[in-house]
Amino acid sequence: MSEERRVHLSRSAPPAYQALAAFSKTVGGIAGEGGIDDRLKELVQIHTSQLNGCAYCVRVHIERAVKAGVTADVIGQLPVWRESGVFSDRERAGLELAESFVFIHEEGVPDDVYNRVGTILSEKEYVALSWILVSINAFNRIAIAGRYSTPPRDDLVGEDKDAASGAAW
Repeated sequence: MSEERRVHLSRSAPPAYQALAAFSKTVGGIAGEGGIDDRLKELVQIHTSQLNGCAYCVRVHIERAVKAGVTADVIGQLPVWRESGVFSDRERAGLELAESFVFIHEEGVPDDVYNRVGTILSEKEYVALSWILVSINAFNRIAIAGRYSTPPRDDLVGEDKDAASGAAW
């Protein structure tokens, strides 16, 4: 891992980061109103962060998933969710939608994904999950662009106190 220091966007422009954090809290409210439980919310954020290569956000959301009761076995199955039997139909729909949002530059949300997910999730759930995915992709980009470090767990608070405390999103 490079020791190169980069501009830390959240520290360099606090008003922009605070606006994104506020946006994320709004999204959290929409998720709650839309019937998205903490387990599903954290699973899609972990998977999105894994696909984007954001080790920092993977760590933050694994911690939150564990607090929401998600087991190590379930978290370990995320990379192979299609082959695994530990996920509900709703979770599978969310994970598939997460992949479409990560690779949105390829063809948007493909019609087959949209239609399949739409048979499982209500419109309100689809909207809520979509906003969660917009939010986590934005946070991934901030952490990746700034090369946020992922030190041993006991030192995480030294990187970003808001994220480590759960205050950011």
